[in-house]
Amino acid sequence: MRYEMMLPHQIRRAITENWPVALPLGVLEYHGEHMAVGMDTLAVTCALDAIEKEMDIVILPAFHYGAASHAVEPPEGTGTVHVDAGRIAPFAEEIFHSLLRVGFRNIHAFIHHQTENFAAGMPTDLAFRFAGRQAVFRFIERERGEGWWGKPQAKDYYAQHAAGADPFNWVKVHPLMSPQITALYPFDHAGIGETSLMLAMCPRAVEMDRVTGNSAWYTESAAQATAELGEKGRDMIVARLRGLLLAA
Repeated sequence: MRYEMMLPHQIRRAITENWPVALPLGVLEYHGEHMAVGMDTLAVTCALDAIEKEMDIVILPAFHYGAASHAVEPPEGTGTVHVDAGRIAPFAEEIFHSLLRVGFRNIHAFIHHQTENFAAGMPTDLAFRFAGRQAVFRFIERERGEGWWGKPQAKDYYAQHAAGADPFNWVKVHPLMSPQITALYPFDHAGIGETSLMLAMCPRAVEMDRVTGNSAWYTESAAQATAELGEKGRDMIVARLRGLLLAA
């Protein structure tokens, strides 16, 4: 269900039944002359659209205003909107803290932008990952008081971890594509991989007749993009999200 359309009784049901809560993360960034600037976010939202048809899930309004950077092209006339990660982190912390106060304990953010080396991290995902940790610490201290970990009630803290009751699992940030997927599907920027994904998931975001007008090296392979290839990537992405959310 779309969070903005939920009534309070539906929210209470989602909390009681521990539904996954998904936050699509992305940026507005130049993706060549042939593709929409919201591609990174659209890949996430379209995948979640498919998941919503299969399971009980809360989908939050997408966050588009990540740290796109100007590494690809300057912003003038290209559409890239960059917000510094240092500005994003406090805002993200407030989002997560508010969701914890509402009662959610199964929160997942998904991002596609700059996730080729997710273990090391890049500005947008690091801002949200840091914010998630900060929000959980802040929430627990608000609920249990300072010194909560040192109190007798926390004596079985590590045993709770072993049983899967880690409070720091309440907020997780995931890359849209795992290394296993990128080993089987081209990971690029506005090339054959991303263009194919949009042809399969959101064809309105692509104008293939503009591919030939691109002169950038990173768009050279886009001419070979097909919806069939994109469907392969889409299916792997949806299966990954399904597994993550069902296991939560």
